[in-house]
Amino acid sequence: MSPKKGKRSGSSKMKSKKSQSPTPQGKTGHPEDIFPLTLTSATQNLFGCQIDEDVTAQSPYKLLKKDDIMQDIKTRAAVSDFSPAKQIVLDYPEEEILLVFDSEFTFGQSFYLVLSPEAKNRILKLPETETPEVLENEVDTARKPKQWVSLGSEKEIEEESVKEREPLVFTFSRKRRFFGLPVSFSDNITPISQGFPSYEDNRRFIPAMLTDCGTQAVPKVQSSTAQTNWLGKRNNSTHYEPRDLSEEEKEVILQSDSMKEFLRGVTPRMLHALQQEEIFNLFTDDLKDLGADVEDDNEPDLSKGLELFKTFTDPSKGKKISSVNWHPSINGVIAVALKMQREEESDSEEDLSLTDPKFIAFYSFADLSKPQDLRKEQTPEVLYSAASEIESSHKAAVTDVQWLPPTFEVTRTGLPVENTSKLCVQVITCSPDCTIMFWDVRLPKQAGLSLFQRPDQNTPMTRYIVPKTFKHLDRTWKPLFKVSFQKMDGSGVYAPLKLSFEPYPGNAEAAGSWSAEDFLDYSQLRIPSAKELKTLEDVNTKIFIGTEEGEVVYTDWKLEKDEFGLVHCPKPLFSFSTHDFMVYAVQRSPFFKDIVLTVGTWNFAIWKEGVMEGPLHVSKFSVENCTAGCWSLTRPAVFFIGKDDGSMEVWDLLENTNGPSQVHPGIISGTIICIKPWIVSSKQHFLAVTNDHRVVRILEISKSLRTPTSNESSRMEEHFEWETKYVKEFDRRKKVWAKEKEEQELKKETKPAKPVLTPAEQEELDKKEYGEFLKLEESILKGLGLWPKPDHSDKKN
Repeated sequence: MSPKKGKRSGSSKMKSKKSQSPTPQGKTGHPEDIFPLTLTSATQNLFGCQIDEDVTAQSPYKLLKKDDIMQDIKTRAAVSDFSPAKQIVLDYPEEEILLVFDSEFTFGQSFYLVLSPEAKNRILKLPETETPEVLENEVDTARKPKQWVSLGSEKEIEEESVKEREPLVFTFSRKRRFFGLPVSFSDNITPISQGFPSYEDNRRFIPAMLTDCGTQAVPKVQSSTAQTNWLGKRNNSTHYEPRDLSEEEKEVILQSDSMKEFLRGVTPRMLHALQQEEIFNLFTDDLKDLGADVEDDNEPDLSKGLELFKTFTDPSKGKKISSVNWHPSINGVIAVALKMQREEESDSEEDLSLTDPKFIAFYSFADLSKPQDLRKEQTPEVLYSAASEIESSHKAAVTDVQWLPPTFEVTRTGLPVENTSKLCVQVITCSPDCTIMFWDVRLPKQAGLSLFQRPDQNTPMTRYIVPKTFKHLDRTWKPLFKVSFQKMDGSGVYAPLKLSFEPYPGNAEAAGSWSAEDFLDYSQLRIPSAKELKTLEDVNTKIFIGTEEGEVVYTDWKLEKDEFGLVHCPKPLFSFSTHDFMVYAVQRSPFFKDIVLTVGTWNFAIWKEGVMEGPLHVSKFSVENCTAGCWSLTRPAVFFIGKDDGSMEVWDLLENTNGPSQVHPGIISGTIICIKPWIVSSKQHFLAVTNDHRVVRILEISKSLRTPTSNESSRMEEHFEWETKYVKEFDRRKKVWAKEKEEQELKKETKPAKPVLTPAEQEELDKKEYGEFLKLEESILKGLGLWPKPDHSDKKN
């Protein structure tokens, strides 16, 4: 039996050598004291040598225990990555073997084993005990400073150094016989007018060795204007033909002595000029390179896209601008709503809404000095026509107001029905008091003259001219219905600041005209019964809401009935906290009615109605707060963003979606609170910008920003469609990833625990697995023809 065991041992060595031959590790090209090999991620995790975590290019070494490697070979059999180096590990003399991570694949694999202790110490560079001779040599070979060589600098140091000099001693004495004599004063002195005669200083002039001086050259700037009035226009024409020389005349001129003398004189200068032009650009503006043409930082650079046209300022103090709008029919007239700015706001809602004076200033391009202010110093003086009932109104400031179009009206439950009068009679308001209210300027159908406001002690008597257009609503006007939307997580109620709705997002023609008849007596109109009106199914009743906490909410304003018949507000369709703080603008694109721009404190976003997965585009957070925004009226890809530092960004989505195409600093001082575009003509577009300091600036939009590019509308439509597909696909993937993560966590929870084995059972299991490994190894080698044939010579002996 012993010879067979010996044969078995010998065959095992021969098998290991032959099994290495077909693998890359057996190839030459690396030192004999290393063994390249590849470790799978499972083996790396098992031995604690994961790439870029446990071992890196800077720390590639890992000491592995010899017993752990042998245990892995026994446990995982041929699957083990160390099985090709089995005999090498067995023959290693020490308990720990060095594993090195080869990040550069120097020897063809990602790892290699060090096969000898000497190589391990050499690679790890273990310190050896230094002999005294080595230390002595190191001391002897230390770098010594060179001898200092004087180059004359000590003379300058000596001259500049401060030294203490010996003090000067003066002795003043007087002869004794002059002591005690009377003093005699005299007025015989030289007149001051004659002065003191000059004399030549006999001291030598000391020349300056070094002088610091500076010079500055600036270009001459001259401002001048010229204007020519073209009184009469007429068509003129002229006809001419070139006057050429004949060939004989040309030849005479070229052969003349004057021409030859001219060419001899100018040829060297021309060649020199051409040479200098090739070497250096003679026409470079050096002052421009030095920054001499940099404009003052306080002046806005408006030459590229926006140019300052007019500036209006209210000279009175104590007021601030709340809103601005262009006159719909008179060009060059803009209305600015002003309110008194008080240090302490009154707690009384009645005082806040009724006694606080309101002003509307009309600015015209014809008169820049004085606004046409409707206030008490001028006539006519106009007050509001009607005020709503205090108890039924908003409990906070109204932050947005929008009229419903004349094509439909809503019932007390928000249901859209036909508008038989074809007039704008309903309005929507929102406020941070967490409510959105719908108002109707008509009286209820059963209302009579008793609902009219009668003068009494509660009605302030004023000398102002009050229009009677809506007098029938004064102090009795109540909302038709109001809604409050609960947050989707149930933590409270949304506080709306801005809203936007489009009843016909896919059909612009269905919106109809918004104009109303002049001088209409609204007191004769009555709210019809909802049963008498036809319900309109094609009207969109969903609205975008920007809240005080930065949420963008998309919801339906129609009230719903639950299973018990109670009417309640619907649940929002979606809500995203895209903006960290207040939403200042919610505006729809004039070209795509389903595209909405929202502007928050730190960024802005673009949404598409009907896309529930989120915004199509969200800008990066900016250092300056975003306070206003609006779309261009002529270019679908352009919109404007106002900042709290008075600057304005011009965005062109076809040019760049990651940053603004133009940035205009210092458009206006202070915070931009409102931006309103207006088209005067095809060649003149304006942008009204206001701040919170009673200043209105009119900017003229350049041709590049008002003229659309080729197929801009269709290109933007394709852009929004592509962004919609991207958002939907990203949302789908997020759901798939969340589902996979949930399934993995569920598997971890439901996975049965492995039974705990006794040492004897574990040893029996290891022997069984090792026996299976030997059988698998024998079958593989026999299939390759590498299994050694039995030696019958021992049997004969």
